[in-house]
Amino acid sequence: MKSDIAFQLESAAWPAFVVEAGGTIRHANQAAVDFFGPKLEGESLSLSALWAEGNESAEQFLARWERSHSTTIPIAYRGKGGTLTTFDTFICSAREVQKRYIFQLIREPNGTEAGESGDLSALGAEQSKPPGSDTSTFHKQRLDCALQLTRSVALDFNNVLTGILGHTSLVLAKMELDHPWRASLLEVERAAERAAEITHHLATFSRPEKENQEHASGNLNSVVRRVAATFQKGKPVGIQWQMQLEKHLYSVKFDEAKVQQAIVRIIENAVEAVTEGSHITITSRNLDVAELTHDRTAELTPGLYVCIEFSDDGKGIEPEYLPRIFEPFFSTKEGHRGLGLAWVYGIITNHRGGVAISSQPRHGTSVRIYLPASKKIVTETALFTADAGGKQTILMVDDEDMLLTMGQTVLSSFGYKVITANSGPKALELIASSSSPIDLIITDLVMPQMSGRELIEQIQLRLPGVPILCTSGFVRPASADENEAYLAKPYTSQQLLRQVKELLSPAEDC
Repeated sequence: MKSDIAFQLESAAWPAFVVEAGGTIRHANQAAVDFFGPKLEGESLSLSALWAEGNESAEQFLARWERSHSTTIPIAYRGKGGTLTTFDTFICSAREVQKRYIFQLIREPNGTEAGESGDLSALGAEQSKPPGSDTSTFHKQRLDCALQLTRSVALDFNNVLTGILGHTSLVLAKMELDHPWRASLLEVERAAERAAEITHHLATFSRPEKENQEHASGNLNSVVRRVAATFQKGKPVGIQWQMQLEKHLYSVKFDEAKVQQAIVRIIENAVEAVTEGSHITITSRNLDVAELTHDRTAELTPGLYVCIEFSDDGKGIEPEYLPRIFEPFFSTKEGHRGLGLAWVYGIITNHRGGVAISSQPRHGTSVRIYLPASKKIVTETALFTADAGGKQTILMVDDEDMLLTMGQTVLSSFGYKVITANSGPKALELIASSSSPIDLIITDLVMPQMSGRELIEQIQLRLPGVPILCTSGFVRPASADENEAYLAKPYTSQQLLRQVKELLSPAEDC
């Protein structure tokens, strides 16, 4: 069976393959086989066998790449029939059970012939802009390729962040509001959430299909209040906050974790743009759009919407930067190379909404997000600590021991009995030997030996009807079962407790 990494690249339109640390090509997608020919279908082909020229071994090349800061390298390859072609090669390292490298090959429009810029010594060299009228297509391919890379390596990073966020949010939930260390822990939590944006939401931003799974209806005011409260308790001090939220806000179907991260980035940008004594205003309102309407980059078709607007009176954005504000990796901040507002745009548009930004230098900035809504009113709710606990038995399965420790710590501190397994086979052993009934199973979807999907199939045979909560650091595919309980990594202790409570509440009502 192919690895999850290889599977994610299988449908890519560009050649892509996975290379082991020793230089052996482990998996190749169909586009790679089409270009290089049957030799890629072998079991022990070395990466260096694909070079068009040069005597460097695969091991030497990979060692030199590890020491460099380059992610994109022009390399000349020899395809089937002896054809020489130069590709911009995107490389990243990934780890399943052992370390591997992912190669993705993108050809520039009207690109150079092999040998012009395809020397392996070009590692780390500056890249020039591709010529020709197909530049926009080329840039889209480059973006798609970069997003595939991020999706592939996100799992390990999100596991680490889940441990950080889980423990930190648990301590914050138990800590007194006036505790002297609370502000520092809030900064740790914010830093982990910021790191999570880079991996988890980059993949979300790039997906060609829009989100079509059903999310629960919710009140966006709850998310806005929670995020704003975090910033108000932190630094910098001296900012004047104004909240003008619609009391009877329309309900919106949204992924709470994703929308919360979008709001975090918007408010974070506003905080960075203002000085002491400045104002940040957040408003929410209902909209009934009767005809096709445009608000700058936001296109609103007829229907109901909720609009959340974030305004500040800070330094604003220069007019020449506004057209580029949603470009990936573009930032007006010195030294920043992240996604900026690009992934905010991706998250909102994947919810079939829109984002608009207006700004004037030295007069502030206004960011408006629009999300489709219905006239159903959902009351703002919160999961209080006293309501989060239970006494049921939960089996948690993950190949990362630190996540098992975190989950056991969080859930047991709220009264649950937790047993853990670091693999699918171990989980099945525990199910067979458990002296008490298991009320809920939480399982990671991407694990060695036995995947989460395979484990779920076995669980359903042994424990039909037991609720199952799936977790993963990968972006949930749009084709996933809408009725499946799913918790995206990284998650906080509150998000974990909320999902567990919702899945176990039917049993409690019986």
